Amino acid sequence: MEKKVKVVIGDRLGKGQNIAKGVEAAGGIAVLIPGVGADMKVGDVMHAENADFGLSFCGSGGAGALTAKNKYGYPVEYGLRSVEAGISALRNGSRVIGFGFMDTEELGRRLTEAYIKLNRG
Repeated sequence: MEKKVKVVIGDRLGKGQNIAKGVEAAGGIAVLIPGVGADMKVGDVMHAENADFGLSFCGSGGAGALTAKNKYGYPVEYGLRSVEAGISALRNGSRVIGFGFMDTEELGRRLTEAYIKLNRG
């Protein structure tokens, strides 16, 4: 049995429930960090959970992603504002992707599907 894709989600305002639904709809496991300031914990939770990739959401789309890069060396892209930009970031090898606020099922579903396609054929 193939291991499911594990995606960590951290949102500065404690949201991300819709993204998690999309990850799960695509067959992945969503690890939703609870509470305000969750974006700053994405790298820590990815490391602890041995996650495949992480999604960080705040106003600028950079704080949590850059914290994960600085602390764990994860390749990142940040400041993104569209699903397509997130898919491109995965194609470019990013493990943590920073977005402005975008709590949508489509984002979680399409990024998880793209990750599976890129890494598991």
